[in-house]
Amino acid sequence: MLDTKIQKDSRSSAGPVKSAARALDLLDEIAANGPGTQMQLSTRLHIPKSSLHALLRTMTDRGWLQTDPTGTVYQLGIHSLVVSSAYLDADPVLARAATILDEVSAATGETVHLGRRDAAEVIYTAKRESVHPLRMHSAVGRRLPAYATSLGRALLAELPADQRGTFVPESIAAITPNTTTDKSAVLEIIERAAVQGYATESEESCLGVRCFGVALPLGRRGEDALSVAVPISRLGDGREDFIIETLLSVKARLAAAQGNSLVR
Repeated sequence: MLDTKIQKDSRSSAGPVKSAARALDLLDEIAANGPGTQMQLSTRLHIPKSSLHALLRTMTDRGWLQTDPTGTVYQLGIHSLVVSSAYLDADPVLARAATILDEVSAATGETVHLGRRDAAEVIYTAKRESVHPLRMHSAVGRRLPAYATSLGRALLAELPADQRGTFVPESIAAITPNTTTDKSAVLEIIERAAVQGYATESEESCLGVRCFGVALPLGRRGEDALSVAVPISRLGDGREDFIIETLLSVKARLAAAQGNSLVR
């Protein structure tokens, strides 16, 4: 019995499998920074070209990666889509949020995003396109720093005040010339979002676009948020107030429904 326990403890304390970690790093790198040749990926990941060769071949054979017509540039393969689609289909929060996205999209006519916080980043998990030709260009699966987006700020505002700074770096890299890069200023913006119940950002993640976001009580607190992205040129005549009121109304309705279900 003691030997069995020691074996279990040894397995649980073992570090990550190097080859598996490299495969996952490779997928993350291509997803975040785009396709590359074997040499480019070797440089980007700091993996010896000789070690990377067999990994690329295996992942291409299994459909996780594929090459361009020249056979030299590697990009994500069809199996990556199959797995990501299965995740989206199985997520209960995404299923519940679908009607909410449709509702806000119909009410505002603007681009609507659902996002989920992953540590210091926010990931777009669903989207409804604007009805207007001029719109924000974004995609499901895109990652952005939480501190620079209305989605991320709304989610960071759900955290206790003493924990928010953990997810805002001391040195902030600007996404656009308008990105707030002072940590104290960012934390003040997040605190304001906590007080108001919604977050905003103007041209900090996408030039020409202002975004409004609220955290949604759908899953675990501080995990999912909804935003509306609007070209600044369309924000006259009380439109900003209408969008904020729409988001706060949805948030309040969901919170009330969640409270009623807990009472029952």
